[in-house]
Formats: sequence, C-alpha cells, structure tokens
Amino acid sequence: MSFPEDKYVAVNGINLNYKDWGGDGQPVVLLHGLASSTHIWHFVAPLLSRSFRVVAVNQRGHGDSDKPDDGYDFATVATDLREFMKALGFQKPIVAGHSWGGNVAVQLAADNHGLCKGICLVDGGMIEISATPGMTLEKARVDMAPPDFTGITMQQMKERAKTWDFGFEVTPELRKLMLSVFEEQPDGTVSPKFKRANHMQVVDAFWDHRPTLLYPEVKCPVLLLPARRKEDSEEHSGWKERREKWVGQAEKSLSRSKTVWFEDSVHDVPLQRPELVASTVAEHIEAGFFD
Repeated sequence: MSFPEDKYVAVNGINLNYKDWGGDGQPVVLLHGLASSTHIWHFVAPLLSRSFRVVAVNQRGHGDSDKPDDGYDFATVATDLREFMKALGFQKPIVAGHSWGGNVAVQLAADNHGLCKGICLVDGGMIEISATPGMTLEKARVDMAPPDFTGITMQQMKERAKTWDFGFEVTPELRKLMLSVFEEQPDGTVSPKFKRANHMQVVDAFWDHRPTLLYPEVKCPVLLLPARRKEDSEEHSGWKERREKWVGQAEKSLSRSKTVWFEDSVHDVPLQRPELVASTVAEHIEAGFFD
C-alpha cells in the first residue's frame, strides 16, 4: 500500500493538516466524521488515487490540524473547506464526507453553488438530531459526549483496543490507526486530539443543523451511500427506520441524487469495506453521474 504525504495549508486563520495521496485527474476531497481523523480513509484513499487526485483533510480541531477554541459551527467549518480547496487549486472537486463530514459536505454545497462537482455522503449528511423522537439538546449533549479518558495511560488504551467491537474484524493495523486520534501526555496518560470542549460545540451545532432545509440549496449531484446491518434488536429497528426516513427525505428534496445502500455494513464502512466504498465512488465518477 502507498502512503500519503503529510502536508499543511493556512486557511481561514488556522493551519489544516491533510494527507496528500497524489494521483491525477478529477480532484476528490475526503472528510472524516466527528472526533475521527483522516485515518478513516486510510484504505479507501489509495484505491481512489489510482484514478483520481485525492486528499483527505483533518478538519478544524481534529488530528494534527490547529485546535482553536471556537469556529465549530457548520458555516465556519464549511468555510475552512472552501478555502482549503481554493488553496490547493482544486477546480470542481468531488467531496466525500463520512458521518458528521457528510453533514459538513451538505453545508459546503448549499453555501457555495458551483464549487463542487458533486458530493458523496457516506453514512452521513442526513443526520438531523433535533428531528429524532424524544430527543432534546440536553439529552443530545449526554448521548453524544465523548468518553472520559482522564487518568488512562497509553498502555491501558492499547489493552482496551484489543477488546473493541466494531462489528467487523479489527486487525493490529486498524487498532493502531484508531489509536492515532489520541496523544500521549508527559505523564503517560492519553487525551483525545479533538478536545472535549470543542466536541461539545459540534454537538450544539448538530442540534441546530437542518439538512432537510439545506437540500433544496444543493445544486450539484449527490450520491447517498448509507450503511445498514442485519440485526433484529428493537433499538436497531428504530434506528434503521429513522435512517431510512432520512434517506427518503433526502431523495425527495435533492434536485439530483442516487442512493446506493451498503448492505451488511457498519457505520465505519470505509474501514470495514474500503474496496466497496472506493469502487462505488469511482464507478459513479467514471460513469458521469456527477457531470
């Protein structure tokens, strides 16, 4: 497997770190989800770079990008990305966002007509927290808060990682990638690279985010790539119904879209089934879906 160049660019008052996977042709920009990083695209990006010009960016506060204490609303993060793509000289890129990154991609496309050739929403972009039955902002701040890692050492995290259940086989290489979202402190303990206070700002922004109101403003083609698993639990059934409802709302409101379900797939499908994700995106680019 090829490895990317680690680069930085100054935009919108901060430095963004990105992984440059090289390649030629159609530019493709990959966005990670909340409290994640470019590691989510580690196996997808090199496959896409065989045919396209590919970069994956660590968004504001994440990975090795700058970590300001504000600017985690969707409008500001989308502006970061607009300036990032301009700085790289990308003309009409295709933007693929996973989870929260999908919602950012929707905001970007809605705010900047003509900027993107198209967007791909990988199990994201349709999340509307405030529309979830029984949800309140207070409950969302509890449910979506990050775990407390106070006092946990890196060695303890590595031991914990051996027991993590993501719904698919987690190899030692995958565990190392997942641990890359933490950094070791001088006393041997770990802390998330994405600070808790900034995480909670994103939760608040999520509460106010209404993709259903943004869809009519998205003028470029949208490839919807939701994931779903075969499970029979009542909890999963409710989540599955909400997800299918969100997909239906997107299909009705977007001017041009296509849905491809990733069956028997988990939320972190870019890590679980990178070949499927890469081939699906590549096939739609090559078939002219975004033209």
